[in-house]
Amino acid sequence: MLTSLFIALAISAVFAGVPSQDESKRLMDHFSDAEHFKNEHHNKQFDHDAFLGEDQAKTFDQLPPEESRRRLGIIVDKIDIDKDGFVTLVELKDWIRYTQKRYIDDDTERHWQQHNPNNEEHLPWETYRKNVYGFMEEMDPKELTTPNSEGFTYSNLLKRDRRRWHHADQDEDDALNRTEFSGFLHPEEYGNMRDIVVLETMEDIDKDNDGKVSVDEYIGDMYKPEDGIDEEEPDWVKQEREQFASYRDANKDGYLDAGEVKDWIAPPEFDHAEAEARHLVFEADGDADEKLTKEEILDKYDLFVGSQATDFGEALARHDEF
Repeated sequence: MLTSLFIALAISAVFAGVPSQDESKRLMDHFSDAEHFKNEHHNKQFDHDAFLGEDQAKTFDQLPPEESRRRLGIIVDKIDIDKDGFVTLVELKDWIRYTQKRYIDDDTERHWQQHNPNNEEHLPWETYRKNVYGFMEEMDPKELTTPNSEGFTYSNLLKRDRRRWHHADQDEDDALNRTEFSGFLHPEEYGNMRDIVVLETMEDIDKDNDGKVSVDEYIGDMYKPEDGIDEEEPDWVKQEREQFASYRDANKDGYLDAGEVKDWIAPPEFDHAEAEARHLVFEADGDADEKLTKEEILDKYDLFVGSQATDFGEALARHDEF
């Protein structure tokens, strides 16, 4: 459900390096760009991304079942640190945290090299702006201020990135070192950046721009009935409305303010890696002993890694690991 907070804009990738709206922001403890739940149904793609990391999950999704199972077996052996033949909740949680850190490190390195090919100690804002948004200098100024135009969308993205850059720039020199740049790309992973994620979340959901989130805006971010179809809301939507009234809206004023949104998307003391590990154990633990054998995991390989295609792509095989 958490990943359904952000609405992706359909922006054509005409210019290399131009971020779409969902690429320019991240959620707390981000595991996947896939929605955790599609309506009331759990989305296995979220589990794949959390378990493997998003890049690796894309590779596995192209593999035939037998190869997917073989590679999964190798991963299970890596997860089982003490080599006792079982994957415990702690081992699985640590693995999920590892894959998430690996994804963030790899993503940061990829963008750092793209925007700072000489590997200077700091990346100035003006360099980043020219690399990502320089094309806007050639656009008609009127388009940049015309609502619902492509130029208007890019203009808003530039403003959002500028604000986020300022929050990531801890020494206030208008240039980011690699750690600060990682915070800019993945603010969900950095405590000093969480307020900006809350602000961005509110801006995305708050459609009437009144500075607070109504129950209809809250539901509208998760559930959108098909156009022209008058249908009764599913039970899970009704439950979310009750959740909003009884739990999310702590001060009972009918809206979510910034603090309540923060408690929603980044609840205190909530460990997303542990929650995902518990979910995977629950789904795959056939004998209910709260730990997984290799066979139990392989029997549920579609839950952990899946398979969507029957052939290999030339660039997909990770021979260094498998």
